Amino acid sequence: MNRLLNTVRPYAWGSTTAIPALLGTEPTGEPQAELWMGAHPGAPSRVDRGAGPVPLDTLIDADPTAELGDATVKRFGPRLPFLLKVLAAGAPLSVQVHPDLDQARAGYADEEARGIPLDAPERNYKDANHKPEMLVALSPFDGLCGFRRPTEAADLIDALGVGPLAPYADILRAHPEDRALREVLAAVLGADPAAMADTVHAATEAATRLAETPGTPYAADYAAYAKAARSFPGDRGVVAAMLLNHVTLQPGEALYLGAGIPHAYLDGLGVEIMANSDNVLRCGLTPKHIDVPELLRIVRFEADGPAVLRPEAGPDGEEVYAAPIDEFRLSRYVLAPGADPRTLDRDAPQILLCTAGQARLRTGDGAALTLGRGQSCWIPAGEHTELTGEGTVFRATVAA
Repeated sequence: MNRLLNTVRPYAWGSTTAIPALLGTEPTGEPQAELWMGAHPGAPSRVDRGAGPVPLDTLIDADPTAELGDATVKRFGPRLPFLLKVLAAGAPLSVQVHPDLDQARAGYADEEARGIPLDAPERNYKDANHKPEMLVALSPFDGLCGFRRPTEAADLIDALGVGPLAPYADILRAHPEDRALREVLAAVLGADPAAMADTVHAATEAATRLAETPGTPYAADYAAYAKAARSFPGDRGVVAAMLLNHVTLQPGEALYLGAGIPHAYLDGLGVEIMANSDNVLRCGLTPKHIDVPELLRIVRFEADGPAVLRPEAGPDGEEVYAAPIDEFRLSRYVLAPGADPRTLDRDAPQILLCTAGQARLRTGDGAALTLGRGQSCWIPAGEHTELTGEGTVFRATVAA
């Protein structure tokens, strides 16, 4: 059991205050977007076992079986298969999708064969892995997730009263759902950027006005799209975003985002867990490369409401966020003073993150560690650990 020393990633969309508030540090005035906990080579956590801080990926490479457990190594190879984060969005992230495992393997092999450098702006596949992810809100959290019903999207677009958008609404009403959504997304992303910018500006003004008009249907949705447009003025992704469901998570609620589901995080603080991958295809709200043909191949054009998840309580008080994925399992404990210790034995690696109050950990050999708000620790596979305290602790591991 070891305390983790973690890196904050300063992406431009990050909040300047949310992560400092969690960690109890002074804001620097610069964006602090993500706190990474894990062994991703881009920013591995560090562990000090008496000889100074060592990157977690280096420790795992030195003895994968001791750190990850034999079963985890056999299933996923000699690397930690998940990455845990605290994500603090102060501005919208790009609308994006992730490939499934077969698509990632094929796409990575193709780009490698064509000699596209890993750091090339047009590179889609940075690795051969998929990137399912889950986000649990720590504050009210705004996001976009999955396609609206096309007729609902048509009503929302028509109400803006912006003439150049009318043909999109007509398509959304005229065709079966999957065809309608595909045609409109392709048309929006294939439009001339300069001409589309004027349309987006008009749509932004209309959305801002409707968001402030009492009794307007979709008022909260218009407010979310207008906010995104202010961060990316004239971006055609604003119109693409109007095809998606707007959702506000309350603290403790979650979203699971599987392959091919378009999504974007807009505002809020949350705990995020994902398979260890950097594969992202963007749809808009970004200055980065958009590969429209590949995007259209990966997106699942299925209309459905966002499935908001709530944790399922187990007999020992562990609340599990169920997800159809093997690489990670996320749960939380809400600890009460004086309660019996929770036993966290597991033949798999674990990361614990305290998000409120204080957590106390003790191993079978008597070692003890206290985690305060924003602190985390690494538990190697097979280590007997007991948890007590008063507060909230998230537990990340692999599925059984």
